[in-house]
Amino acid sequence: MWKTVLIYAGLLAFGVFALEWMQYAYLARRFGLEFLLLLTGVAFAGLGLWLGIILTRSKPASHFQLNIAAQKALGITRRELEVLAALCSGASNKAIARELGLSPNTVKSHISSLYSKLEVAGRVAAIEKARFLSLIR
Repeated sequence: MWKTVLIYAGLLAFGVFALEWMQYAYLARRFGLEFLLLLTGVAFAGLGLWLGIILTRSKPASHFQLNIAAQKALGITRRELEVLAALCSGASNKAIARELGLSPNTVKSHISSLYSKLEVAGRVAAIEKARFLSLIR
């Protein structure tokens, strides 16, 4: 963060130096104040865009590591984790059953068990809590 601020300050200092070097008064008479304000505005807009891109650049996703301690503490089985991962795709119980080779009633049973183990009341809440606990990506 400080590096970016120092770069920004350095660019501003360079801009002031450049205006002095180009003899601001001469240019203001020659081209008009509005033109110089336009140039200054364009320069700061470009600088702002560059700074915005630098500050909002997303970091590469780190490798996911399953929180085995939370899985064991909650008593979540491997099959329940598979069902939970399939829940993230937004699939219905029948689609999850087809995908995992289970019956729809077994999927309902696993989902009900997950709700009680995660202490949540719905799919979205289960997914949010599981992500918070690093049980799924």
